[in-house]
Amino acid sequence: MKRREFLAHLESHGCKLLREGGSHSWWTHVATGKRSAVPRHNEVNNHLARKICRDLGVPQPMRF
Repeated sequence: MKRREFLAHLESHGCKLLREGGSHSWWTHVATGKRSAVPRHNEVNNHLARKICRDLGVPQPMRF
């Protein structure tokens, strides 16, 4: 999945960018306070996207 599409999915479910790290961006789910790291690659592996969504407590993207 393209990183841009994945970040748009996270934002649409109430997640915000917390900070930029060395090679990852840290995202947080505002309602629950859960955090997860999103790598800065053009493509995010489907399994990794599912894990990040599970960590943040948002539904998985329907389109892979």
